[in-house]
Amino acid sequence: MKRRCAWLLVSLLALASNATQAGLRLILDETDLRPTERSASTALLDEAASALPPRLVASLDRQVQVRWLDGLPSATYGRAGPDVLELNRRLLPSLADGSAAHQATARPHGTVRQELLATVIHEIAHLYDRARLWPADQALEQARCRQQAAGLGLVGLRDGCRGQTARRFTLSDDPRLLDLAGWPQQVGRRGAREQTNAQIARSPDRYELSNPREFVAVNLEYFLLDPSYACRRPSLHGYFRKHFGWQPVTAQPCETGYPILNAGRDFGRTPLLRLDPERVYQVDYLFAEANDAWVSRWGHSMLRLVICKPGRVPGPECRLDLDQHLVLSFRAFVDDVQLSSWDGLTGVYPSRLFVLPLDQVIEEYTKVELRGLASVPLKLTRKQIAQLVARSAELHWSYDGDYYFLSNNCAVETLKLLRSGTARSELVALDSILPNGLLELLIHRGLADASVLEDPREALRLGYRFDSYRDRYQAMFAVLRERLALTQQDVEQWLDLPARERSRWIDSADLRAAAAMLLVEQAALRRHLLLAQDELKNRYLSGRGQDASLERADSALKEILASSGYLSRPAELLDGNGYGLPQPSEWTRLERESEERQLRLNELSEELDREVRLLLGDERREELEAIEVNLAQIGERLRRLHKAGGGLELP
Repeated sequence: MKRRCAWLLVSLLALASNATQAGLRLILDETDLRPTERSASTALLDEAASALPPRLVASLDRQVQVRWLDGLPSATYGRAGPDVLELNRRLLPSLADGSAAHQATARPHGTVRQELLATVIHEIAHLYDRARLWPADQALEQARCRQQAAGLGLVGLRDGCRGQTARRFTLSDDPRLLDLAGWPQQVGRRGAREQTNAQIARSPDRYELSNPREFVAVNLEYFLLDPSYACRRPSLHGYFRKHFGWQPVTAQPCETGYPILNAGRDFGRTPLLRLDPERVYQVDYLFAEANDAWVSRWGHSMLRLVICKPGRVPGPECRLDLDQHLVLSFRAFVDDVQLSSWDGLTGVYPSRLFVLPLDQVIEEYTKVELRGLASVPLKLTRKQIAQLVARSAELHWSYDGDYYFLSNNCAVETLKLLRSGTARSELVALDSILPNGLLELLIHRGLADASVLEDPREALRLGYRFDSYRDRYQAMFAVLRERLALTQQDVEQWLDLPARERSRWIDSADLRAAAAMLLVEQAALRRHLLLAQDELKNRYLSGRGQDASLERADSALKEILASSGYLSRPAELLDGNGYGLPQPSEWTRLERESEERQLRLNELSEELDREVRLLLGDERREELEAIEVNLAQIGERLRRLHKAGGGLELP
């Protein structure tokens, strides 16, 4: 009995010993190391091991030998093989004497010791990423693979999921990670991924952009070592936290809301804002209907953030807080006044995420371009809305892609944002490069609620639809035609008349007709301003450097174009310092830089307003001046009639 008990005790001790040895073990090669070098190396490895997620340590059940090696390139801190991690021996003396903790380096982590610590974590991350999937995760990945294959209708891929998942890395080829990292699924390419990463601004280390494997390793460095990572890259922090079921205890709390720049044309207003996801009640797919311009014949895709005014509890009433609503719009940033069809096809223009006030977008489309807007709510949970807002802010600060009218346009960019921002599996199989086609797919798949448009009058009242002003102008013209016995049949024929010919009817208008005439003449002004823009492009491009009269306007225009780029690429304000979403320590500089640039843009805008008509031909300039005279005369006519008495009713 005693022998049996002794044998049992030995067995239990052996099991306990094996249990304590399970998981990743970093074994230092002490060959030729002095005591101070051995002690400093051990402390470095212990600190790295203590920073690792428990799941990572448990899954890498192996010994990894760590040794200091001569002969590595001077810029290389370390490298790893299957079961070995080699560090550059030239860095060992400063680690041993403690100076590495204070020795500055141009590398991202600041000091030599922090860079060594990050290197150990980086190489362990590669070992983890290359590891075979453990059984539970294999089953999960196989299920995910089959679901995606079924959504894409790829029977062969579905049948081959078992073999495919056995070859998968744990992180760097996870579709969710790739979406967040900047290698999203290409729209219209049946699951193919983007080949280059366009999230190039505000990167902690541009090495992360070289491929997904390095992206994982670099970001695990920051996830584990930077307490502000959760605030700088909230979407990726959430991904790693979920994957490991754990987060570092050092993660610091984040400020409420995300910094954004409002790219509205009011240069007198401070553009820097905080976007609080808790105030976003809903997200709508905002669709601008098509017009005759070839680049707009399929409409334009945007997202509308229905933001509640401060103090209001999120609910349906927030839809009426229109002055708070913002629009996320992927557009081609054109740093020249010409919008070239060929350049749009070949991707010359950068694609950037503009954040715009809703009222400006409504005016731009309904009054100027005479295009209606449909605002269709997306069926998202509160969590998905918060994730989408965070992801939008991240792309606002990091993304600078290429705009292609036919392959990477507003619809494609919007769909990629919805995929990465919401993680909705139903979006994976959606494929549309057309804004109107994407809207139809969202509706038919039950992702958007088109019932709000069924009653046109109610849709207008509640802000689900914003009609083109063309119908309003026609209604006003009907008043003119009735009161003044005009021979023109529609508003377009009336606006085709020269402004001086329209002016002879002003003194014949009664109060009702004069009010209608004012609205229609304002439409004439907007119409000719659009025509003037086209003329301006041609004159500017053909006369640049040849006509001395254009020099002042040319200079102001070029500086506006150069200076306003920061509104769609706000990372310019911080000169490459920091990464991800700006933090409170960077806020003061952001305020100063953005206010200074806005002040200069305001000055340039006023200067351009004074000088720009020099760029127009005599006929266009005279017509604009005649319209302005008409508006002044109609306004005076209205004041006289109002003073004389009489009610005013307009349809």
